Formats: sequence, structure tokens, C-alpha cells
Amino acid sequence: MDLWKKFKTSPLNLNLALDLLRQADQEVEKMEPIRILLAGKTGSGKSTLVNALFRENIASTGVGLPVTQKVQKITKKGLPLVIYDTKGLELHSKSQDESIQHLLHLVKDAKKGDAVEPIHLVYYCINATMARIEPQEITLIAMLAQELPVIVVLTQAIGEDIKGFKDSVKKAVPQVQGVIPVLAKDFELAGGQKIKAYGLEELTKHSYEFVPEEVEKAFINAQRVDLALKIAQSRSWANKYMKTTFGIGLTPLPIADSALLVPIQITMLAHITSIFGLSIDKKQIVSMMAGVGGTGLASMVGKYLASSAAKWVPGVGSVTGGMVNGFTASTVTLALAYSYIEILKQITLAENQGKKLLPKEITALMRKTFGQELETISHRFPDKVKDSLPEWMTNSLDQYE
Repeated sequence: MDLWKKFKTSPLNLNLALDLLRQADQEVEKMEPIRILLAGKTGSGKSTLVNALFRENIASTGVGLPVTQKVQKITKKGLPLVIYDTKGLELHSKSQDESIQHLLHLVKDAKKGDAVEPIHLVYYCINATMARIEPQEITLIAMLAQELPVIVVLTQAIGEDIKGFKDSVKKAVPQVQGVIPVLAKDFELAGGQKIKAYGLEELTKHSYEFVPEEVEKAFINAQRVDLALKIAQSRSWANKYMKTTFGIGLTPLPIADSALLVPIQITMLAHITSIFGLSIDKKQIVSMMAGVGGTGLASMVGKYLASSAAKWVPGVGSVTGGMVNGFTASTVTLALAYSYIEILKQITLAENQGKKLLPKEITALMRKTFGQELETISHRFPDKVKDSLPEWMTNSLDQYE
């Protein structure tokens, strides 16, 4: 029987999928958003930068609310990110001093928490094609850097003398936390040749160094550039859940008691989903569950490993058996987490290319990845158990065809 047809109609798997998505949404809602002040003159490429750096094209689709006459607050539901965009910041006008002071008051008030929420980071954008930083900008950047971490972003960074311009900006504003050239989108030259986009990953990594700990998860969720950062954070949380399931395995209950393990595993997967920040749906979740036979096959794997271990662990008693069960529970949980992370990675890569994985593709990939991860993680078991995994996995999975 086709795996997808079997599991898409299962009330248990549909309910688990809905529960997972609900918990993932709750995790995102609990995140304190990362708040970024976006400054720079008109035409400095602020919107293009933000849309390339973060999910959901927030500069185009986000809701803008006026905070002050010069600053607009941009947010989007489900995205733990707030952009304070300095609209119409003109530094050549007669009111330039007023504009500068106006912006500084906003930053200081935000820092104290008096008027708005704290701002965590400043991106000051300069169009690199102009190859010039003006005295008024130097004054403003220096003042902002006294209050908050400031990264100067050289947008539209095309040309042979980008390094020279970068060095001159560094010299002009040594107080900033970095000067990073960025080409946010591929640039097409005459004749059809393209200059590939670059600098976004460097900007993301550099920004993360100055993000306060309380908004790290929000930044990882919101950014769309550094997939490795999402994977590393997800694996870190998976390891924490692994320790929890190890404790459950020590209890004098069956190793794969779904009543205990499944709720923890669903919460773990929801947590991982919130870190990735993907807009996945219940059909995709059920497809991934189908790849491991729903909760049933994961439980069978655990029971198999525990029973196999009992054959070669002499005198399995309450203590030794508990250790075997605990290790087995944590192994299955970690394999489930790592395979889920890999699928989210593949979904992300597909979306970045304008594609979407089909449910059957997700199911097949999850089935394959779960088996590989289980075999890899279980290397800590004696060879007798490890070597038996591939044949057993094949035979067991055949029951679900």
C-alpha cells in the first residue's frame, strides 16, 4: 500500500501534524523579536538589502506603522523581526541637524525602553557606486555607534575599487563593528553576463556576533541566508531533547512507550521547525511522518535495538536494562531529529530555487535519511547490533509498502 495514502488519512498522524505546527507557531510567538534600525540616504538600497537578508520580503509585504515623522516600524505576522526604517533621511537639507537629533533621540529612548522596545543592531547603508561617505553621514554614524552596535553595509558593491572604498569608510568611522560590501542580487551586465550576489552570508555571520543572547533564536529564524546556522542551532536543541528521552528510557517502562516519548519528540520537532522559520504545512509534516512509518516504526526501531542489546549485554537487570533503554530512546530521538533537520534543509534549498518537494519525495527522503542517521548514531552500540541495522531496516520498512 502506498505510504502517503496510508498515512494521510490516519487521524493520529494528522493530529500530530497539527499539534506540531501549533507548537511551532507558539514557539515563534514566544520569541522576543530582533529589532534592527535601518538607516541611510534615499537610494542607498535599504529595502533590497533587507528583502535579501530576511524571510518574507518584509520591506515589501510587511506592515509599516509610523513611529515618528522620520521612522517607520515594519513587522510581519509570524516573523520575529522588527525593522525601524528611516524614511526620507536627507542629510543635505537645512534640517539635517534636526534629522540627526531626531534619530538619536529615538535610539536613546529605545535603549532606555522609554518610548519603544530596545533596538539591538543598526545597519547603515551606503551606495558603493557613489564611492563617497559624506561628512554628515560620518557624524551620524559616529553618534549612533556610541549607543548601539553599528554595521556599515556598502550596497551595490560593484567595481574594482570596492576594497579601497571599504578601507576609507573604516578609517572615517572606526567606531563601527564592521564595514561589509554586499551585492544583494545578481547584477546583469551588458551582453548577458552576470556578477553573482555576494556578501550576505558574511553580513549574517557578522551580525550574529553582536546579537544579544535573548534574541539569537529570533535572528536565526528571521534570516534566510545562512542555512548552516539554522542547522547548527537545530542540532544543538536536538541534543538537549536527546538527554530528556534518555531519562525516560531509564524508567521501568517499555523503551518505546509512545505515551511518553511521542509528545516529547513532537515538541522537539516543533522547536526545530520554529528555528528554521519555514512555512511548512500539515501535508508536508505527515509526509515526513510517513517516512518513518508514523510514530509506530520509530517505536519498533527502539524495541528492536533494546531487545538486540539484551542478547549481548550479560545479566540485563533493572540498572543495565535501564541504561540500554535510555541509550536506545535517545538514539532513536536523535536520529528522528537529525533526519527531520535534513528534510527541512532540502525543503529550504528547493524553495530557494523556486521549487517545491512533492509529498512522495519527502516521504522517500525521510525514510532514507532516518535509516542513515539511525545507523550512524548507533555506532556507539556493539558491532553486532550496528551491523544488523541495514537488513532489519529494509525488512521492516517493506511492511509499510
